[in-house]
Amino acid sequence: MSMSPGASISNGPESAVKRRRTNDADTNASSAIPAATPSTHIPKRGARACTACRKGKNRCEGEGDFPPLLTGPLPRSARLSSTFKGPCRRCALSGTPCIFEKPEKKNVAPAVAGANAERLSRLEGQYLVMQSHMIGMQSSLDRILSVVQGQATAGAMFPPPQPQAVGNRPFDERGDKFPPLPGFAPPPHKYATYGIIPSTAPSSDDESEETLPRATMNAPIEALQGLANAAAEAAAVPSTSAPRVKKRKRAEPIPRNAFPHVVDKGLVADSEARELYNIFFAGCHLFIPVFDPLYDTYESLMERTPWTFDAILAVAGKIRSGNGPLSPTFYKCLEEAQGIARSSLFGPVVRKEAVQGMLLLAAWSTNGWLPSGHAMRMALDLGLHRALEKLADDSGKQRTQDEERDIVVSARIWLCLYWFDHQMSLGTGRPIVLRDENSIRHCRLLLNHPMASPTDVRLISQVELIAQKTQIYETLSSMNGQVNHNTLAFVRRAIIALEKWYTECDELHRQTMDENSLLRKILAGELHYAKLWLVCVALRGVSWDKMPFEQRELAFQAKDAASSCLDIFLSSPEYRAALRYAVHDSLVTAAFSGLFLLKMASLFPAELDLGMITVQVEQLAQLLSDVAAERYALTLRIMLANLRRKVGLGSGIQSPVPHTMGPPPAGFADMVVTPTAYVDPNLPPPFTMEELGFAPGDRNIVSPAAIPLWLQEQSLNDLGLPVNGSDGIFLQIAGSNGWAGDFAPMPEAW
Repeated sequence: MSMSPGASISNGPESAVKRRRTNDADTNASSAIPAATPSTHIPKRGARACTACRKGKNRCEGEGDFPPLLTGPLPRSARLSSTFKGPCRRCALSGTPCIFEKPEKKNVAPAVAGANAERLSRLEGQYLVMQSHMIGMQSSLDRILSVVQGQATAGAMFPPPQPQAVGNRPFDERGDKFPPLPGFAPPPHKYATYGIIPSTAPSSDDESEETLPRATMNAPIEALQGLANAAAEAAAVPSTSAPRVKKRKRAEPIPRNAFPHVVDKGLVADSEARELYNIFFAGCHLFIPVFDPLYDTYESLMERTPWTFDAILAVAGKIRSGNGPLSPTFYKCLEEAQGIARSSLFGPVVRKEAVQGMLLLAAWSTNGWLPSGHAMRMALDLGLHRALEKLADDSGKQRTQDEERDIVVSARIWLCLYWFDHQMSLGTGRPIVLRDENSIRHCRLLLNHPMASPTDVRLISQVELIAQKTQIYETLSSMNGQVNHNTLAFVRRAIIALEKWYTECDELHRQTMDENSLLRKILAGELHYAKLWLVCVALRGVSWDKMPFEQRELAFQAKDAASSCLDIFLSSPEYRAALRYAVHDSLVTAAFSGLFLLKMASLFPAELDLGMITVQVEQLAQLLSDVAAERYALTLRIMLANLRRKVGLGSGIQSPVPHTMGPPPAGFADMVVTPTAYVDPNLPPPFTMEELGFAPGDRNIVSPAAIPLWLQEQSLNDLGLPVNGSDGIFLQIAGSNGWAGDFAPMPEAW
């Protein structure tokens, strides 16, 4: 039979010995006590002292072996102890009755002891919780102090690296490593460390080296108290006026710029920097309307934001080079701007102008998806998405001119970033990250503001257009490519809504611009391209030979929109001249319109004017080549060569083929192979250099693998927009111009 732990202990041999010793002691004690005492129990410590000694807190010492002669009546509650041998010494000397009270009953002690034990256990638990919290607070403070002290030590031991001189060497000869980051010294923290230094020494003499010092336990409380005192002192402003109910929060001062700009570092001369600044504001700010030329002057940008200043000079340096070789100034400015951008990935951003710098790097990049996403999160972290709400606040709160300017600039940056990020998502088929339309609800307030910029009217038009295109894309995507009566009805309603948008926005432009102004031409081109884009999204995956009459009508409406878009590009001298400043999105608008016309001409050759279409597309390809947009120009030339093959047209109908004897552009060499490399007889023959309008050479044919699927013969029946947008339409080349092909390949993973 199993036994409990308590039973096994009480029945052991050692316990038996203890019982025998106890019985012997009880027998000896009973022989020395009179027979009138029946109990042999040993009283507790409190019962061994008489009443008089216990009240006086004196030691009770027995005197004799016999009970004393009691002179007075014995109280009823008093009893003689079984171990009493005589009166104590003090009672015998003073003549006080030596009385021993009876011990308390045993059945009361367990209840009292249980309550005390429960209370003690609860207090111990609370103490342990408080102790763990205090230790955690101390650990957190220690880590913070170690990081702050480590940064200060690193800044003192390792000076900022000096930028490497570029000279006149081509950039491709400088290796595959990243450009050097500009030096960054951490600015001093506003509140320093508050004098909190963790101590490891004992706090007093009674503490050993192994024990936890009392100062360590008290440090978190002292630190929090110090923070509270510092906050109270900072908030205490002496004033004789009556206290206000709500105190206005003081704005934190923005620290000084951590990075110098290229002029300050001596990389670019001031005269050349001013030239590049003028080039940028001659047309670039029209395509990314995030600046106010009256406020964003050369001196102002140089002082406020070296990041944006360097990015502006880099963009202008690329535009100045055109389709020729890029200058060393471009590389220097781009190195500095991208270096600051990389330094912002894991550090705090305190200036809204940093969003401008990242937005510029994304806008003039062939692949701006990643930098635009980083700019969006920088803006959210700075709270720029609430700028329009503050601008619409009519609570009567007065703002200074600087505060009003700050809100207007923040609102302009947010609207431009909102439009650009959504456009990147729709243009590449990627999901839209930010779907909060409340942040742009009051966008038209910017037009009537005294600090409005001349380009704000274009910005508001773009924001309202992208909001409509977002709703169109989400509605058509949910239909899963099914073109039924509901789809066609929605497309018609969407076209009406787009025309209404154009009427309202053109009226806003007309108030300050004439009919032939560049911004009104751009607005009209965006209307026609939006109609083309709408139909291509609706007809995604639909073959032309299976189209019913209504879908066929939509396809021809899209053809008319594409033709109108090309007419605006080619007939407006202002628009043709402005294409050199254009961003990726504007170039896609022109190039895709030409590609759609070529597809329609290939599918319906008897119903379209092939001669007029080829002339328009050849002129557009030449224009794109002149503005260093060879990626789009070569894509158009490949589609032109395919159309000539299919319908039996000669090259250069009513217009000579451009670059008849010129060499192929730089970066196109990776797509050109020797004729012997082509070995698949089942595929159509590859295009030669002569068909594309270039002089022949040893590597005379275009590799079929380099041509996107949407451009190939088996996909000509598909008039819809690819799922991945422009990435599935245009050639992926690394040219001598542009952002993508200028540098050695970057790492694809960390």
